[in-house]
Amino acid sequence: MDDPISALDARLREETRVELKRIQRDLGKTLIYVTHDQEEAMSVADRMAILENGRIRQIGAPAEIYDRPASAYVARMLGSPMMNILPSVRGAGGVEAAEGAIRIADAKAPVEAIEIGLRPEDIKVRPWADDEMADGGKGCSARVFEVEPLGGYTVVTLAAGQARVRALLRGQPDIRPDAMVAISCEPARVHYFGQDGGAL
Repeated sequence: MDDPISALDARLREETRVELKRIQRDLGKTLIYVTHDQEEAMSVADRMAILENGRIRQIGAPAEIYDRPASAYVARMLGSPMMNILPSVRGAGGVEAAEGAIRIADAKAPVEAIEIGLRPEDIKVRPWADDEMADGGKGCSARVFEVEPLGGYTVVTLAAGQARVRALLRGQPDIRPDAMVAISCEPARVHYFGQDGGAL
């Protein structure tokens, strides 16, 4: 099936995805499904293959590829908003990105990493309080660039140094454009990529 539901409106696509998955399960037949919509691919696949310029870059279960992408290209393909990929350098006790505006305290970070990947849902955003943040222990400062309330969750675009970083927050937090916030990410949730774009 080659992009079978791409011409449908968003709501009908959601309903049809569920029906296609149920039909495939009832028939017990293998279905090869081609799509450019990553959400659709994640939804219907038991196993998926990510292609780049006609070459397979990774094969696996959707959750496996999402959690452990083989490259920065694959990492960008899955997730909405897509993963933040930022050039990085070794810092004291970890890595730094966005001209030092983002610091990840991870002594085990690979020395050959030249980029880090941060999923928007893994970025924690808190109000900035100078007295709390003075020791740098709870996060790095960033300015809110834009806020997109989407009902059950909110996408916040942050200016960290010269970089734009997107965070995905639950609900409708009281965050306004131009406000200063503290951002952080657990070291275990950081993805590292090397010179060739491959995961480390």
